[in-house]
Amino acid sequence: MSEAPGSYYLPNPSPWPIVASCGLFSLAIGFVMLMNDISLGPWLMLIGAGIIIFMMVGWFGTVIGESEGGQYNTDVDTSFRMGMAWFIFSEVMFFGGFFGALFYVRNLAVPWLGETELLWPGFEAVWPTAGPEGASIIASDTPAEEGQFSTIGAWGIPFWNTAILLSSSVTVTIAHHALIANHRAKLIFWLALTVVLGVLFLVLQASEYHHAYSELGLTLGTGVYGATFFMLTGFHGFHVTIGAIMLTVIWFRCIRGHFKPERHFAFEAAAWYWHFVDTVWVGLFILVYVL
Repeated sequence: MSEAPGSYYLPNPSPWPIVASCGLFSLAIGFVMLMNDISLGPWLMLIGAGIIIFMMVGWFGTVIGESEGGQYNTDVDTSFRMGMAWFIFSEVMFFGGFFGALFYVRNLAVPWLGETELLWPGFEAVWPTAGPEGASIIASDTPAEEGQFSTIGAWGIPFWNTAILLSSSVTVTIAHHALIANHRAKLIFWLALTVVLGVLFLVLQASEYHHAYSELGLTLGTGVYGATFFMLTGFHGFHVTIGAIMLTVIWFRCIRGHFKPERHFAFEAAAWYWHFVDTVWVGLFILVYVL
């Protein structure tokens, strides 16, 4: 498409925003009904989730078609970059809230409560804590009995998952350089390896969760420690899942010959997101598992 000075691509009227609204509304109402033990809730949530998935496939497909059709120019490319940057910034704030909660509870609330008599007699201001009715803490990775819970040590699965994610940042960077050099086979191989590493991370995390629930007595209901642990690691795992899906779509597009060495922001956006996810995990590994 010829690019006139100051020109900007204006898309045609699209049904996807209203479809997205219907999906989000159904999902939210279904969740409210689920929380109030209304039997229709789970089904409405599934319908809402299905609508959202349908919308994402259709809307992103439209954007890909417009991009491959040459309808975008440098102004649109700039807007995409700004949008992705602000999206990642919002994700930084999202995780910052959870890390802030962990810091507040661990370094401020628990020590302060230990200096007062607001809680039950004999309260010990130590971390981790499961609360007044919680289980007693035992050594890391030790099988727990009734009334006990164990934390997960840093140097088992968490360490290997850290190595996996850091390696995946290297592989996606190699794939990016291969794209810039127009080495398509190298690009496809290293990007596929990145996806495999992401899936391996999720498999190991699922194994870790099963071990925590079935043997260590560590669950989402294990007081404030269990809540912060599973909220941080669980939301991170959700973001790894999203990143792996994004990279898989990009991989299929690479196979189909999409992207040029000089113009490939969709690939860059997915790589930005993946590096962000990896960075969050490093902080999580240090603050949740090691310290």
